[in-house]
Amino acid sequence: MIEEQVILVDENDEKIGLMPKMEAHEKALLHRAFSVFVFNDNNELMLQQRASHKYHSPGLWTNTCCSHQRDGESNIEAGKRRLQEEMGFVTELTEIMSFIYKAPFDNGLTEHEFDHVMIGTYNKDPKINFDEVASWKWMPLEEVKNDIEMSPEHYTAWFKIIFDKFYQHINIAK
Repeated sequence: MIEEQVILVDENDEKIGLMPKMEAHEKALLHRAFSVFVFNDNNELMLQQRASHKYHSPGLWTNTCCSHQRDGESNIEAGKRRLQEEMGFVTELTEIMSFIYKAPFDNGLTEHEFDHVMIGTYNKDPKINFDEVASWKWMPLEEVKNDIEMSPEHYTAWFKIIFDKFYQHINIAK
């Protein structure tokens, strides 16, 4: 099996090359990524709990799905692909913002990503892929915000960064 490649980018999100995903995380090189936030009509966010065997952040709660774009794939195409792969559904997505973050992990890997944040709406239960996702739940944004403040160790680094920096923007964009 060929290891998945990530798209290396500069600070303007211009492609500068491709690299195997693990190597990019070992070297902490900036690469393109995305984070999807799906809401229901009750203004609740669908959270996923990462599978326990993930190579970083296992068992932590995070946004609906996230991953890396493939070469030649648009942000929206990538978001829809990964929603299907992880959560078992697809919905329309809108990109609302992007930002760069860097988060080192205890295992020596580092996420250094140019992250494109997308939102969508869905009102049914997902059909989660247990290879990727341990569990899921709907939560009102205010409850998520309060829970992150009370128990930050239960959430992924990128999710906390997005929430801290862009909570108002996400709340308004829906």
